[in-house]
Amino acid sequence: MAGFASYEPHYNGTLFKQATELEAIARGNLEMAITSAQELASFFPEFSVFTAGYLHRDAAHQVAVFNDPLMDPFKQKVEDELGVRLLTVMYLGRRQLNLRTEGEVRTPADLAGIKLRMPPTDAWQFPGRALGANPVPVAFGEIYTALRTGAIDGQDNPLPTVKDAKFFEVTRQVVLTSHLVDLNYLAISKKVWDAMTPDQQAATQAAADAAAEIARQRQLGLEAELVQFLKDQGLKVYEPDLAAFRAKVQADYLASDYAKVWPEGIVDRINAVQ
Repeated sequence: MAGFASYEPHYNGTLFKQATELEAIARGNLEMAITSAQELASFFPEFSVFTAGYLHRDAAHQVAVFNDPLMDPFKQKVEDELGVRLLTVMYLGRRQLNLRTEGEVRTPADLAGIKLRMPPTDAWQFPGRALGANPVPVAFGEIYTALRTGAIDGQDNPLPTVKDAKFFEVTRQVVLTSHLVDLNYLAISKKVWDAMTPDQQAATQAAADAAAEIARQRQLGLEAELVQFLKDQGLKVYEPDLAAFRAKVQADYLASDYAKVWPEGIVDRINAVQ
């Protein structure tokens, strides 16, 4: 790393394909990248806990969990075994239910029989069932047509996606379940980090945290604005009984094979973080 002035960005997979960045950092071919809990879970299965529904309550809780001592063993393992340091957590948005049906949804029982599009992998079909719905695997590019024709009753995505993909044109309501507070991590090569002076490390960490916070507040602001936008389009937008959804989804995860690799008591510890 020649210095801070030598920053050289590469976008849209032009340097390394998505999901290969961690290996590239480990090999010494890449110095910084954005990674996800899903990608980390492919190396360390216990990271799958951070992909579970209702693990994080909101953006602030997400940050508090990342900075809590409970994260130290997770971060240390990534450093020791991959040579990657996780600098900060980045907020991607809250996934919400977007339905073409009119019946009000207050608890998971109200989703019985609802054909809910989820991405076509087992890891995504599971949360669809945990929410109480009947998950249907549909490719993203087919969602609009599937909603318009009634092949599915709903889909889940952050509100910016509902607007950008025009799903509001073929749906009647948005149920603010916030069942997944999605995230990325900003990662740096441990070798590069260790070569920095303490002042450089402090400056890099401060810059990472500041960038994440600016992006977090922008995304939160956009989500808030879109609630009114969707109401203006004629959709019902409301919050259900989140405690009921959280209790069912967490119970389903804890009873699943996913939880078998999680550290004992980790969900309770995460729930206790303020």
